[in-house]
Amino acid sequence: MTFEEWMRSVLARVETALEHYLPGPDTAPAQLHEAMRYAALGGGKRVRPLLCHAAGELTGAGAKALEAASAALEMIHVYSLVHDDMPCMDDDELRRGKPTVHVKYDEPTALLVGDALQSQAFVALTDSAALAPAAQAALVRELALASGSIGMAGGQAIDLASVGLALTRPQLETMHRMKTGALLRAAVRMGALAGEAPGDEALRSLDAYSAAVGLAFQVVDDILDVTTDSATLGKTAGKDAKDGKPTYVSIIGLDASRALAAQLRSEAHEALVPFGARAQRLAELADLVVNRVS
Repeated sequence: MTFEEWMRSVLARVETALEHYLPGPDTAPAQLHEAMRYAALGGGKRVRPLLCHAAGELTGAGAKALEAASAALEMIHVYSLVHDDMPCMDDDELRRGKPTVHVKYDEPTALLVGDALQSQAFVALTDSAALAPAAQAALVRELALASGSIGMAGGQAIDLASVGLALTRPQLETMHRMKTGALLRAAVRMGALAGEAPGDEALRSLDAYSAAVGLAFQVVDDILDVTTDSATLGKTAGKDAKDGKPTYVSIIGLDASRALAAQLRSEAHEALVPFGARAQRLAELADLVVNRVS
């Protein structure tokens, strides 16, 4: 199976899992459930679910276990996007090539969509019969830590507080390791933990891979924000500069940012050496993250 075929297969399974774990649009309250599905279904790069499935291949994780973990990860990610786009945060009107939830519906609905998606993620993990109780607990902990105040939410708080400030490169890296990197790291760890328990050394190697890929993802995001149009991105291009947000491009420049992304890809590949050919999909995903155009 080629990488593209593998991705299509995984993405189809993720979409089916989300359809399964999200409440139906005919279930009351109907508008809330319709808006949750509008936000979560039929779009996005699904990088976190792809990482989860690729890591699960290393530990023999079952398909159903990975589908539950992937759906939970995507719901947390989408909740963060819905909230980030609201006027009280980044105030954006375009996401995944369509109107943001607060534009399509209204601000109160967008707030509740994010809240409900966050809760539903943990329902997906704990409802899955494919995950033993110990594995459920481990995955719930990984996801909660990654999305909370020392992870994604904390990184967003730093991001909001940094508008108009001249951050140092280490400060910017800390912010992005929390805001973007924490959930990407959780995706890899959750995929691995959904199968046979990996040893400490294996988890350290996977963490090193995740750290490189997570930072590379944000560096490339910053590059694309100044080099790509809104139609290609599926979100508003140039908004970081307009809003006075510190980025890798604004701190170290465009050429240095591109060099950094390439360096981080090399670090990701190096971290996978102990796994040999079994880590092929993870290596290909590192390439995808750095070479993407949207």
